[in-house]
Amino acid sequence: MIDFGIGEDETLLRDAVERFARDALAPQARVAEANRAPDLATIALYESLGLMGLEFADGGLGMQARCLVNQILGGADPGAALALDRLGHAGYALWALDGSEGVAAVTDNPHRRAWLATPEDGAVNITERHASGVLHFAPAGVTDLVVVSAGGVALIRDGIESTPVRGGGLKAMNPVRIGLDAAPVARFRRLPVAPLLARARLYLASLLLGVLDTAGSYARDYAQQRVAFGKPIAHHQALAFLLTDMHTAVTGARLLIQDAAWRADAGLDAAEAAATAFTETVEQSSFIGPNAVQVLGGLGFMQDYPVEKYMRESRLLGLLLGGADQAREEAAQSRDMTLMAGGVL
Repeated sequence: MIDFGIGEDETLLRDAVERFARDALAPQARVAEANRAPDLATIALYESLGLMGLEFADGGLGMQARCLVNQILGGADPGAALALDRLGHAGYALWALDGSEGVAAVTDNPHRRAWLATPEDGAVNITERHASGVLHFAPAGVTDLVVVSAGGVALIRDGIESTPVRGGGLKAMNPVRIGLDAAPVARFRRLPVAPLLARARLYLASLLLGVLDTAGSYARDYAQQRVAFGKPIAHHQALAFLLTDMHTAVTGARLLIQDAAWRADAGLDAAEAAATAFTETVEQSSFIGPNAVQVLGGLGFMQDYPVEKYMRESRLLGLLLGGADQAREEAAQSRDMTLMAGGVL
């Protein structure tokens, strides 16, 4: 039987992260968006919590703990969460390249920032020696760019040129477009990329889940307080059904993410499960984000209310690592390979 319950260590971690998200991250979300960066006090507090690379430390807590943390941070401010975690979802590829040394090179140096991308995140040509092309989206200040392709994993540390992006979402991470003009590849290794991509997708999916959960909860609370025709609008049948569907969508995505994270921690093949969880969460963001805005009516589009921010940021999170289309294709490939290995095909 799969047990999604959390132990004492995870409970203490969850409580600490919830306090940080509630007291530091969420209240500063609009300020961080306007300044395109979290403030110094928030950065210092995040560093003191030891959340960066918690999967890789001695006795690391694993993917289930990471997904738990990311859901909480994503619900408070996903852009700031990505800005604060200088290792982020690139840590899985850096570990595959150089083990603990690759991860420590980033976590131990406050001036380093890693980012993971695939060629589908832009138009990039990778060889074992050079990389050329463009990545459409990354945080500012990337020093360790990891590009995962079918041939393996490439680490680029020089020749990274950044141009600010005037995008609509995740502004707290100060988005940039990265250009590579025959940038030298510092490290290249041919290895199976499915396991590290599975963990990277779970990292992003759990952030996105936090956004969707918060958006749905905010819309529900608003609907219970807003009165029309003599009763809260949540009591009108059509809207009640919509809010129920939104809650069901979040619950379904959460279960898929938990199942894939459990598989990863158990040492099982989690590629298909993670790709499926990512795809489902991205697809539900197209349902939950716009409908959370619509529940508030015209107010939903105003920055006085957070739901417009939830919609913008959920859409952008769903485009990373090739988006749902790439994840869906890889899930199908993984499923076909499993069937062939089992002698079914």
